[in-house]
Amino acid sequence: MSAIPRLDAFIDSDDSDESPERGSRTTRGTYARVPQSRQRPLSNNLEDVRRTPSLAEEGANLNELNAPSPINARTRRASLESGQRRASSSLGYARNASWRQGHLTELAAPPPIDRSRYHQPIIDLVATAPPNEKPKPKTKPKPDLDKHLRSRFATEIYTLGYLTFFSILGTLARLGLEALTIYPNVLVTTNVLWANFGGSFFMGFLSEDQRIFREEWGGYKGDTSFSDLPRNDGAAQAAAKKKHGGIKKTIPLYIGLATGFCGSFTSFSSFIRDAFLELSNTPLRPTLPAIHRSGGYSFLALLAVFVTEIPISIAALQFGAHVALALDHFTPTLPFLLIRRFIDPLTLFLSLALWLAAILLTIFPPHNAWRAQVLFPCVFAPIGCLARFYASKYLNGRIPAFPLGTFGVNIFGTMILGMSYDLQRSRGLAGVAGCQVLQGVMEGFCGCLTTVSTWVAELHGLRRGHAYIYGASSVVVALASLVIIMGGVRWSHGFDPPACSL
Repeated sequence: MSAIPRLDAFIDSDDSDESPERGSRTTRGTYARVPQSRQRPLSNNLEDVRRTPSLAEEGANLNELNAPSPINARTRRASLESGQRRASSSLGYARNASWRQGHLTELAAPPPIDRSRYHQPIIDLVATAPPNEKPKPKTKPKPDLDKHLRSRFATEIYTLGYLTFFSILGTLARLGLEALTIYPNVLVTTNVLWANFGGSFFMGFLSEDQRIFREEWGGYKGDTSFSDLPRNDGAAQAAAKKKHGGIKKTIPLYIGLATGFCGSFTSFSSFIRDAFLELSNTPLRPTLPAIHRSGGYSFLALLAVFVTEIPISIAALQFGAHVALALDHFTPTLPFLLIRRFIDPLTLFLSLALWLAAILLTIFPPHNAWRAQVLFPCVFAPIGCLARFYASKYLNGRIPAFPLGTFGVNIFGTMILGMSYDLQRSRGLAGVAGCQVLQGVMEGFCGCLTTVSTWVAELHGLRRGHAYIYGASSVVVALASLVIIMGGVRWSHGFDPPACSL
């Protein structure tokens, strides 16, 4: 199977200030050159990257890839909004679908750490013509529209395959970790805390890593090390870092890891559900006894959930970035041809097979309890993940200071979870099969539709005032919706035990 070009082969690429001039040759891994006149410098913030109209920025709306570095003691930290405004003002919002994918928050967020403060050099691997070689005459190549459409379609299909595959893996990882964190005398009452920590940690690692997808830069032969570059060459490092960050946003495997796995491993709706259960003094598990306490204690319990979930998730994002820096010389590099010719098509096949297997096992389960515990969540997980992907793709860039896509899916998913929780725990409304389906909707669809890893990447990527407004709005609106939806049942006749075994 031939190698599949990246998404940035068909659109403008602004991810480097040092692109080759027209007529210069490129190396393996660079699929298209963009005229110098159409290139614009990028800043190190999420807003700047999102507003650049290129197919590389189709992934930039995934703010996990665009958030600026949270550690920058020398200069004022760049923000997400400023770059988006610059690009949008020059080309307008809805120019084409290619630019919209750039609003994917997971792909738009800059790395959490200012790498220039560390001895982590980055090399520019785009080859140019040797000085003694005569420049080739500038000829306008004939566009191959059929090849363009085929390659673009294949890249989109591979991206969807990775999202499906990693959404199921992320759901299984979250459910398994939640099961491990429910035990007698548990210190932390919210069982999704460690899943949110793990997903945010992995998001920070992916954002800062410069090794895993190094061959995607084109021209890497394994004979040059990051340590060979001078420590004080900040300009070259910054330019190469932008180039590598832009290329990562076009790799289906990277989109699958950042948007699919990290977004599905974490769950914003489960976090808000646990906060409401503490506010209403409702046991997290039906088998746990309920102990009466005053409203003041319930309010303190609510604050305890917020104080543990949000800061720990933000700290995990930065911790993952620091680990990526520490392991820079030990992290392996995935071979270019292995990804393009083997891993991409294999994952597409595995994603369809895994999703089909989950559906068949749901129909013919070895044990009936598995339906609610694992199978139905795996069936609904890809639907929620793909819905979040396209919501971020088309909505995150509309308001640079307020990512509408992530906000919308987090609030909508939280409301769906609240309604499903009410139906599942209202006697006579849901039988065993209905209870199992509702459990799949809550853990699979809502768990993958909502995300904490993207949310915290956006919080550190936005300017401080915008981050406070965005973060507070997300929490307040989501909690208020559950107070209205779940509070009516909880404070009227109470929640009944679900009909299915959880």
